[in-house]
Order: sequence, then C-alpha cells, then structure tokens
Amino acid sequence: MPRAGLGWLTGLAALALASFLIAAAVGSLAIGPGDLLATLVGEGTARDVVWGLRLPRAAAGFVTGGLLALAGALMQVLLRNPLADPYVLGISGGAAVGALSTILLGLGALWTSGGAFAGALTSMLLVFGLAHGRGGWTPTRLLLNGVVVAAGWSAVVSFLLAVGPPTDVRGMLFWLMGDLATAPSAAGPAVVLIVGLTAALAVARNLNLLARGELQAQALGVSVRGLRLLIYLLASLLTATAVTLAGSVGFVGLVVPHLLRLAMGADHRLLLPAAVLLGGTFVVLADTLARTAFAPQQLPVGVFSVFIGVPVFLFLLHRGGREVPS
Repeated sequence: MPRAGLGWLTGLAALALASFLIAAAVGSLAIGPGDLLATLVGEGTARDVVWGLRLPRAAAGFVTGGLLALAGALMQVLLRNPLADPYVLGISGGAAVGALSTILLGLGALWTSGGAFAGALTSMLLVFGLAHGRGGWTPTRLLLNGVVVAAGWSAVVSFLLAVGPPTDVRGMLFWLMGDLATAPSAAGPAVVLIVGLTAALAVARNLNLLARGELQAQALGVSVRGLRLLIYLLASLLTATAVTLAGSVGFVGLVVPHLLRLAMGADHRLLLPAAVLLGGTFVVLADTLARTAFAPQQLPVGVFSVFIGVPVFLFLLHRGGREVPS
C-alpha cells in the first residue's frame, strides 16, 4: 500500500480513537480530559458509567457505522450507482417489519434483534430470487426489484404503526430512526464486520476493475457474475447485521464512501478500510450528540446522522459527487 494510503488510515484510526474518548468523557456526568485516564483505570461511579454504559454504546455505534459504510461502498460498485446505499434493496424494510412485529407481540429485546435479522434475510432472499427470474440477472433488474420490495415493506411498516397500541408506537419509531440506547452487545456484529472487511479486501483489486466497467473486468479475467454474487451477499449480510444492532441509521453508507472517494480516490484496497474507520467514527460522534445535545432527553442517533449527512451530501453533489465510482 502506498505511503500516502497508510497516512490516511493512520489519521482515520486516530480520529476513531478520539471519538471514543469524546464519547467516554461527555455526558450528564462530565469527565475532564485530565481525569479521563484516571477514571478508566480507577474505581467508583464514574468508572462504572464509562465502562458499563458509554464505551459499550460507543462500540455499538462504531460497529454499526463501519458495517453501513462498508456495505455502502460495495453496493455502489455492484449497482454502478453513486446514489446506492445499504438500504436501497429493501433490506432495512424487511428488518423493520420483523422488529416491529416482535414489539407488537410484546417480546423482549433479544426477540426484537432476532426478528430484525430474520426480516432482513427474508428481504435479501426475496430480492435476490426475483432478480434471477426471466430476463437474467443484471444490476438494473436487482435495483428495480429492491425498490419495489422496499416500497412493499414500507406499506407494511405503516400498517403496523397504524394498528399498534400508543404505548408501543414511541419505541417503534425510535427503532425506525436508529437508536443505540438499547443496542445489544457489539461483539457478534464486530466479528461480522472483521470477516466482511477481510473478504472484501480479498477481492479489492477485482472491485477496482469492475468499477471501471464489466467488459474491461471480464477481459482481464474477472468472473463478473461470481463477483457480483459475492458483493450482494456480503453487502446484504453487513446491512442486516447493522440494522439488527441499531435500527435504520441513515446516510452513513451513502455519504462516507462519497467523501472518501473525493478525498483519496477509488482504490478499494484503501477505500474499504477507510470507510469502516470513518463510518464508525461518524456514528460514534453522531450518537454522542444525540444523547447530550438535549440532555436529559436522548434522541435517536439516526436523527443526527441525517442532520449531518444531508448538508455533507449536498456539498458532495456540488463538488461533483454525482460521478459514477471508478
């Protein structure tokens, strides 16, 4: 990897570490920069708050952001569409239906996570199966089927919100907007993230070729059909895991790959790990704002990710972010 690439990754890793320190220090129980180290290694209420609440939540946010940013980078190559994001194929809609159904049934948080993952996998298999119907598999066919399935899930979500009891609607809305307050342990999703990044890096050179065109990739010996299938399955699994962990957190998978392509180019050997680092940092900082800006009330992290993502994305469009990844 070029020295400049290592410099980028080092800088992003330092930024990620800084986001964790900020998340650990900021809150209703404020901890000064000089006291943070002593708090981490000491004893008392402050240590329990940091290790028991803030850092696990920050870890869940980082993993969520990394999963979404990595999935977004892969989806944009798969569909050759810079407006593609991890949710474009209806995976989040299926997860939402699964999660909201368990909430309506009065089941626990573990069932909610399981229902979300089952719904996401159902949506993934449905879109993939429809895309292999008559006419052959193409990115356009996959995208169209995903959009239609997403619209169907959206209608089901609206129905569930309409018939749900008022006592459950608030929790359902928080889940739909992305919420880390009740996120389960990030250990399992972190393993998925590491495995997914490793698998994506293994085909990073082929991704570079595919982004330049299918004909060129085939001429250079890339199995385009197999690579497409791998990208789809990998991006879908990453998205399903992220949605199961934190609900629907918008704009991360759309904005982060765009920003990195403008800043450092489109070499996926560098772009993919950089997307994980920046995506994770983005969500950690957004969640820190979400739980402190209007304290003691805590807002869903998805609200702040959109507040930040919309102006950034408009800036990227102004700078030429509408170009197809290459």
